[in-house]
Amino acid sequence: MPSEIAGFLKVFSATRTCCLLLTVSLVCACAVGQSPKSAAPADPSGFSNPQRVTIRGYYDAAMEPFLSRDGKILFFNNLNDPKVNTDLYWAERVDDLTFQFKGEVGGVNTPALEGVASMDRDRIFYFVSPRSYDQTASTLYRGHFANGSVTGVELVPGVSLAKPGIVNFDAEISADGNTLYFVESQFEHGGPRWAHILFARRNGNVFVRSADSERIMKTINTSTLPGTLNYAPATSASGLEIFFTRVDPGGPPAIYVSKRTDTSAPFGEPVKLEAASGFVEGPTLSPDEKSLYYHKREDGHFVLYRVTRP
Repeated sequence: MPSEIAGFLKVFSATRTCCLLLTVSLVCACAVGQSPKSAAPADPSGFSNPQRVTIRGYYDAAMEPFLSRDGKILFFNNLNDPKVNTDLYWAERVDDLTFQFKGEVGGVNTPALEGVASMDRDRIFYFVSPRSYDQTASTLYRGHFANGSVTGVELVPGVSLAKPGIVNFDAEISADGNTLYFVESQFEHGGPRWAHILFARRNGNVFVRSADSERIMKTINTSTLPGTLNYAPATSASGLEIFFTRVDPGGPPAIYVSKRTDTSAPFGEPVKLEAASGFVEGPTLSPDEKSLYYHKREDGHFVLYRVTRP
């Protein structure tokens, strides 16, 4: 089982790409021949105006973006695919829709998958890799980012259950570095049977799983459709908003947002971002929290997009 999990994590796009491509095709096929509808109402999330993002000097697939908390650096990985060595890259901001490619993130990439970057205000850098899963049943790593490289790479202590078959395939650190939102899933037959978003609190140099995770994340992780996957969390600096990706059985991935009134309260009922249409995943917020970046499958290629709100 560990080798199967690690291998599948190398191709997590079996969820994010392969399996979902089938659902997208089915949805599109069902839509053929439907009568035209009136103009869609305003997106209840408040976002609109989807625009393509350009990474100058980079021409490969771009997925799972993360914008640094000061907005100056864009992290992303290339395609999740068994034929590709998935690695982490970075680019510097030129303007809201343009970034200049700088190359690989130094000190993190191996022949295994490296992806899903995030970073707190103190530049502690977090990412996912199955490089040691066979030995540790753990996948979440961290280090310190400076000048395009990460040093002191180590497994994040206190989060993983270290149980074969349980995989943490997504995570995001909060802006203040005190809360790590992570995805936990059980893999069976080469894919996730379920995927929930949980969180852990920092206690010194380690993280401790919060006993409040299930209560606070209940509306996000609860679904009337068995087999729903919730992943790719992205949080506001205040901790009052969380964006994430959801896949319902028989449907394509979509981005949702959930809000709450204070950081001890449960998140409210999630709302789908209608403005981010199509095959979309992996949201990340700008520093002013008026822009949301994500990746989108467009003409068979993964590219980055942005939607905005007032």
